[in-house]
Formats: sequence, C-alpha cells, structure tokens
Amino acid sequence: MADSDAIAREHRPVSRQRGHRARQWLGFGILLVGAGLLLHQGWTWLRPTGAAGGHSVIGLALQAGLLAAAATAFGTLPALGTRGLSARGQDALMGFGAGIMLAACSFSLIVPGLAAAREHATATAAAAQVALAVLTGAWALMALDRWLPHEHFIKGREGIDAKRLRRTTLFVIAVTLHNIPEGLAMGVAFAANDPVAAASLSLAIAIQDLPEGFVIAVALMGVGYSRRKALLLGAASGLVEPVGAVLGAWVVSEWPSLLPWGLGFAAGAMLFVISHEIIPESHRKGHERWATQGLMLGFALMMVLDTALG
Repeated sequence: MADSDAIAREHRPVSRQRGHRARQWLGFGILLVGAGLLLHQGWTWLRPTGAAGGHSVIGLALQAGLLAAAATAFGTLPALGTRGLSARGQDALMGFGAGIMLAACSFSLIVPGLAAAREHATATAAAAQVALAVLTGAWALMALDRWLPHEHFIKGREGIDAKRLRRTTLFVIAVTLHNIPEGLAMGVAFAANDPVAAASLSLAIAIQDLPEGFVIAVALMGVGYSRRKALLLGAASGLVEPVGAVLGAWVVSEWPSLLPWGLGFAAGAMLFVISHEIIPESHRKGHERWATQGLMLGFALMMVLDTALG
C-alpha cells in the first residue's frame, strides 16, 4: 500500500505536466481555428461589393475595429484551460504580432502613403512628407508613453505618479497605448479608398490580436488576477480599436489632403510600439530565436495577405 502511494506521488507531477502541455496545445489549436474563421468570414464582411455595396468609409472602419476587438476577446478564451504559458511560447506569439505589424507598416501604410503623396508632389517631396509623418507618429506615441503612467508585466511601472494608481488602471493605459496605432491604421487605410488593401490590413491586425488577447489574459493571471477578471480585462483591451478606427477614418475623410500624413502617422506610431514595446519584451527572457521566428512568420503572413488578397 505504501509502495503504491509512493509510485502515485512520483508520477503525479509528470501527469500534471502532460496535462498542462495538452491544455497549451489545445489553446494554440483554438487560436488557429480562430484565425481560420477570421480569414473565411472577415474578408467577406469587410470588403465592399462595389459602389452599390452601401458601405461608408466610417462604417467599414467601424466594422474593422469591431472585428479586431472581437478577435482580442476570442483570443482570451484559451486561457480558460490554462493558467500559464511557457516563456518561449509567449515570446514567439509576441514576435508573431510584431512581424504582422512591421509588414503592415511597410506594405499597407508607408507604400500607399508615398503613392498618395506623389499625386501632389515630386518624388523627393513626397518621400520627405511621409518620412516626417512617420517621425511625428512615433514622437506622439513616445510623448504619451512618457507622460502617461502605465505598467509592463516584465519591466514594471513607467511614467509619472505611477505609484498612486491601481495596477488595473496602469494595465488599461498600457493596452490603450498599444492598440491606438492599430485602430488608427485601419481607419486611415479605409479612408484611402482602397477597400481591398484596407480589408487585408484589418484582417492581419485582427489575426495578430488573437494571440495578443491570449498573452494579455495569461499575463494578468500570472500577476494575481482571477481567471474571470483576466479574461474580462483582456477582452475589454480591444475596445479602443474601433474608436481609433472611426477617428482615423473620419479625420482623413473630412480632410483628404491629410491622407499621406495619416498613413505615415499611423505607421510611425506602430513602429514605435514594435520597437519600444513588443520586440524588447519578446527578447527579454532569452528566447530571441523563437521571437525572431515568430516575427518572420508574422511578416510573411502579412505580406501574403497584402499582395495575394490585394
């Protein structure tokens, strides 16, 4: 009897470890299914059927933002089956999101911005205009990052008066800073009157929001939040994206001459988030190789979406 109890105690950690790995693989499977559903349904939902499709620019931007918010919420669901994610898996997922955002900046924002600017200026002047817009977008996010207190789950708190705010508030501010550029990018892209390219950009952002929602929920549980609160906060983190999408579409629709500036500004803001937030976080735990592979995969996926679907 004693021997059987000892054997059971020896094998219990192994079985728990296997069960944890099985739940993680199940979580990744759910994310893959979610990505497939987004590709299958999102493309039809976002792309207008022509001039008679009845979709306004702001309406399409709102739909894109809501799709991204829904993807973030869906991405939190795998956290129901696990309270943790390996550091290697988390870094790979963050790298994947960085790759999608990096390709989106290049193919869906900067290149169309240059084309729009060349319609009213020389090639040199157009390049200078978009370059200045990119820098302005990055500087704007840098200012917000410096002035608003917020919390990173690895680096800790940043900003003024951070100690006087609750961790939940700090988290909400951090996620808002992260998601503002994504919403703006979708809205400005639809205002550029290229709905196919805008739809591919929005789909790519929504796809990278799937693992982002998962990582956010797991990170929240890792610092002490209950599973329910972590999922609710993770789902709520995407709500700023439809607001940013509508704002970007409205501004550029009202003032079309701002289109190159809007595209460049959104690209610069996203580049700041990639360089200042995502890549450093994904390399901090010593899994640079996995993070880089995730980045390359995300970049390649976005390139396919932008070129093949467009």
